[in-house]
Amino acid sequence: MTELEKEYEELKTKVIERKKEFDQFIQFLETKTTWLDAPASVRYHMSVEKGLLMHSVGVAKTLLKLRELLAPALSEESCVIVALFHDVGKIGMPWAPRYKKTKDGYAYNTDQVEMSIANRSLYLVTKYIPLSDEEAQAILYHDGQYIVENKFIAHRECPLTLLLTFADTWTAAVLEEGREIKENKNYFRKE
Repeated sequence: MTELEKEYEELKTKVIERKKEFDQFIQFLETKTTWLDAPASVRYHMSVEKGLLMHSVGVAKTLLKLRELLAPALSEESCVIVALFHDVGKIGMPWAPRYKKTKDGYAYNTDQVEMSIANRSLYLVTKYIPLSDEEAQAILYHDGQYIVENKFIAHRECPLTLLLTFADTWTAAVLEEGREIKENKNYFRKE
């Protein structure tokens, strides 16, 4: 078993209260869709086989760390569900995957009904797993202010949405990019 598979399996054990619904959704994803092999994108990040799963597991791990430090009252289960599935809309549909494998990598599939990733993610998840209002908001608005349409909820996000937004951004822009984190020693300027 690879490290990714071990981390994914470990995250799945944190869903307890909605385990039956979660397991049914996982079964659907793993057997009827491209969930286990899809890239996270064709242009931006993780445009590789299993990129979506790598990204989703990374976001879940980051969100659980943030939860521990900033919001321990949030349930681990909620964090795992929203983090693992915030971008699940990137699979497209079982009959129309969002990305097609080509000889040069991946290409966007134009033969699908168009929906935003967040809307498709929420659509797919809620077919199987009942969500709280906060979980639904977190999935739907996880891109924060990167998406113009999200501006109307600015400063009205619930804590789970804020943490998911940061976990997603941090994972994609820092961890996946391999950015080195340097100590900032310029606290005070000497004139």
